[in-house]
Amino acid sequence: MVEVSGSSPDAPTSVFKMNIVYEDKNIIAVNKPAGVVVFSEDKEELSVAKILADKFPELNSVGEERKGAVHRLDKDTSGVVLFAKSNEALAFLQKQFAERKVKKKYIALVFREVKKDKGRIESFLSRSPKDRRKQRSLPDKGKKAVTFFKVIKRFEKFTLLVASPKTGRKHQIRCHLASLGHPIVGDKLYRFKDLKSPKSVRRQLLHAFSIEIKTPSGKDLKVKANIPEDIKDVLRKI
Repeated sequence: MVEVSGSSPDAPTSVFKMNIVYEDKNIIAVNKPAGVVVFSEDKEELSVAKILADKFPELNSVGEERKGAVHRLDKDTSGVVLFAKSNEALAFLQKQFAERKVKKKYIALVFREVKKDKGRIESFLSRSPKDRRKQRSLPDKGKKAVTFFKVIKRFEKFTLLVASPKTGRKHQIRCHLASLGHPIVGDKLYRFKDLKSPKSVRRQLLHAFSIEIKTPSGKDLKVKANIPEDIKDVLRKI
């Protein structure tokens, strides 16, 4: 097992220094800051893929507009994102995501005290008819989604936990935690009106902390991205 770690830049969304936490002949792992999309069909929109392709021109021919992006994170979620340097490597890595063989861990700060030390959330997710931007958690309609969680630390009004999604549905962790009554701090889409985030919070406090995957060369790889300063700052204050 090869394990690497990287710090997280606190950068503006217009220009930021690319933070590569791992690279080999097939894969590039980036610690994405919040506020930047992974890839976009809009040629004018800044994305991690476009900035990375300036440094690695071979990415321009991998996965079309994805430019080698193996998966994605929400714009305001930070953390590890994988890029493939060839279409063969892209297909190899995406197959592991499709077969649910990839292990992912996220750090999340949520509202209220989570009583259970650990748990499993299983439901079906589908688009909300009231707000097409959102997903809703249902017992029997939509795409099956499974998320495991483990409490790291409890505060007076918040809980810090690790979320490990078994499936990879849109907004899965955000929707699942909100469905338990514990929306992520700073999440404007899934927030509860009676819960107020600390004033310094500018985005949902969700960070893709680590990812484990088998590389095309057959190596078991675990990549970590250190918790960014904005989350650390909130934790110090609460």
